[in-house]
Amino acid sequence: QVQLVESGGGLVQPGGSLRLSCAASRSSGSINAMGWYRQAPEKQRELVAVITSGDRTNYADSVKGRFTVSTDNAKNIVYLQMNSLKPEDTAVYYCNLDLALRGTVFRYWGQGTQVTVSS
Repeated sequence: QVQLVESGGGLVQPGGSLRLSCAASRSSGSINAMGWYRQAPEKQRELVAVITSGDRTNYADSVKGRFTVSTDNAKNIVYLQMNSLKPEDTAVYYCNLDLALRGTVFRYWGQGTQVTVSS
């Protein structure tokens, strides 16, 4: 019913930039929000950034001013522009979609993409 396909991860030096993309396809329902979470080794998954259907955004304090979440005009693709990357940003990044269907909100996850910040 819902597919999320991520791309854009990789290895980058500290201070560098990467852009993650997540393309969403669905057969029904409406999107409440899309965003990104990340999970570093031996740590819990944490929110990075989210954007709602009304274009409100929310960021983790650790990425404010460095990361920007956005969508395409059709709101089928969510992007995460990551600038001034730090080694502590190293993690697997997961795309997230909250889908409203028949009065219930369902949460979906992408397969994850590795981001490594290292010199």
